[in-house]
Amino acid sequence: MRIDVLGAVRALSDDGSPVDLGGPRHREVLARLVAAEGRMVTTDTLVDDLWTDPPARAVGALRTFVAALRRALEPDRPPRNPPRVIVTEGPGYVLRLPREDVDVHLFEDTLARTRRDPSAVTGLGAVLAAWRGPAYADVPGSPWAQRERTRLAELRLEAVELRARILIDSGEGPGLVAELGAHVSEHPWREPAWGLLARALYRAGRQADALATLRRARAMLVDRLGLDPSAELQRLETDILNGAEPLDGVRTGWSGPGVQLGPRTTVDLARTLALAGGDALVHSRRDRLAAVQAAERTGDVFLTARIIGAYDVPAIWSRADDPGQSRAVVAAAERTLTALGPDGPADLSARLLATIAVESRSGDLPAAELERARQAAGQAEALARDLADPALLAFALNGVFLQSFHRPGLAAERDTIGAEIVDLATRHGLPNFAVLGRLARLQSASALGDLDAAARHAEAAEQLAALTEAPLVPVLTGWFRARTAAARSTEPGGPTAATAAGHYRAAEDALRTAGMPGLHRGLFPLALLGLRLLHGRPAPTGPQLDWGPYLPWARPLVLLAEDRAEEARTALAAAPDPAHDHMQEALWCLTVRAAVRLGEDGIAARAVAALRDAAAEDAGAASGMLTLGPVAMYLAEAEG
Repeated sequence: MRIDVLGAVRALSDDGSPVDLGGPRHREVLARLVAAEGRMVTTDTLVDDLWTDPPARAVGALRTFVAALRRALEPDRPPRNPPRVIVTEGPGYVLRLPREDVDVHLFEDTLARTRRDPSAVTGLGAVLAAWRGPAYADVPGSPWAQRERTRLAELRLEAVELRARILIDSGEGPGLVAELGAHVSEHPWREPAWGLLARALYRAGRQADALATLRRARAMLVDRLGLDPSAELQRLETDILNGAEPLDGVRTGWSGPGVQLGPRTTVDLARTLALAGGDALVHSRRDRLAAVQAAERTGDVFLTARIIGAYDVPAIWSRADDPGQSRAVVAAAERTLTALGPDGPADLSARLLATIAVESRSGDLPAAELERARQAAGQAEALARDLADPALLAFALNGVFLQSFHRPGLAAERDTIGAEIVDLATRHGLPNFAVLGRLARLQSASALGDLDAAARHAEAAEQLAALTEAPLVPVLTGWFRARTAAARSTEPGGPTAATAAGHYRAAEDALRTAGMPGLHRGLFPLALLGLRLLHGRPAPTGPQLDWGPYLPWARPLVLLAEDRAEEARTALAAAPDPAHDHMQEALWCLTVRAAVRLGEDGIAARAVAALRDAAAEDAGAASGMLTLGPVAMYLAEAEG
């Protein structure tokens, strides 16, 4: 038995004949088990991965798919014998096949072996030739499959370049010219690939073509990215010009797994992976910081500025996923900006300023740093408008958006920013920023209680995400639909509170593996608290609830729910003013509710003063992900 997923999902029997796997759901179950690489996948995970909105009998349907797959994969298994391929284990299922019998596992193992031992290159060529198309090609819409496709596509590119380097080093360059020419045409941003093509042409006796290739690489880097070729590529050009191309090929001082990459290539790869979410997003942030540090070590301030500014991945949330990394990037950007000086190139200065604004998330920083971030956002926007650079302006406006939480009640202002980003991105073909603009407008409409407008922005964002393969977007819009269910659970004929809670639970499960801890921590308990407040119920209690950064403001209400009034009073007095972020209105409203219940009029008055400008908004709804109800309800409670 053999299973292939590098292309459409299929299974082949021992004689090579195809196995009828059934319908799309059957193939997706098998594919999801393949992606787990021999680990158990729980029934709950499979249900969530198969259905955006699982039907009532989803578990039963899943068991039917598994039973049919077992019959297809083991047609000769006697009825009473346990299955050997798809095995029940604990609360889920696991695929039991030797790794060499699953094409994706064989590919990854062969790549790892070739990294260690170049003599395995023949096997690497064979597994590359076995690719029949994009991984999991017939599972197009599932976020897990999109993440795997992105990850495996990057591994395939690495494998192509590793194989080419090994073959060129062994003297087989001439036969690789056509293959590498197609490779750089399809992936022009991969700087090492240009060097490999030039070396292959030189080995084929085509010195002039090799030099022309390097000139094309230089023109592409300068014209499209504003980057000079790396020192290694420039040395290669000099060596070929002098007839002394090095036998060991192009090397850089930047090391990653497998093929060595320059900081430019690394930051480009990081930008690609950031949009995939999950583990890829985590690795993206790590690799981005490493590329910045490598660029700084070169002492080339212009290179460093370009590397820092090249990571213009749209950001929507006012808390960082890794505050330490964000602080390190901001510090590097500030050092580089100082080194450039006031007369430095305006485009580089604008990108550094935008980076400072985007990475200085308002939920994580003290007042002095927030003021610097707001200043940087305004300066970046002004420079970008003067330069008339649409992509740069979109990046700068992302910083302006993230610095627009300096006080409660600014949803309308953020909607204006989002509308400009959408218009700019649509007119100039910037799809990732078009998604950002739609999500910003979704959040603003949600804050203002216009759920119909917010739903239109959610749908538009999802349509764009389908084109750009951005699997994080449905995670966020899933939370919006849960927020909508919560709001409508108070209306006649609306969903029940239990149904709304179920929507929040499904959204929480999707977010857990999205690689966004800055967004994830504390969100689900806060959403449940909001739902309970909408229905006049006490706060949820229980040690299993991780309130994350929202604990100081939730704790008084939790203690009140446990009839521990004096402890609640102490906790309320100790709670600081909320951070200036997406949740500030919600946290001030929690303060109002606890202060009123405890008779702490001074604390209630301070919260009311903070909320005055947000009276027309819904508390917590600026997130687009949850609601505690209208701010006006809490103001009336304090003043009643």
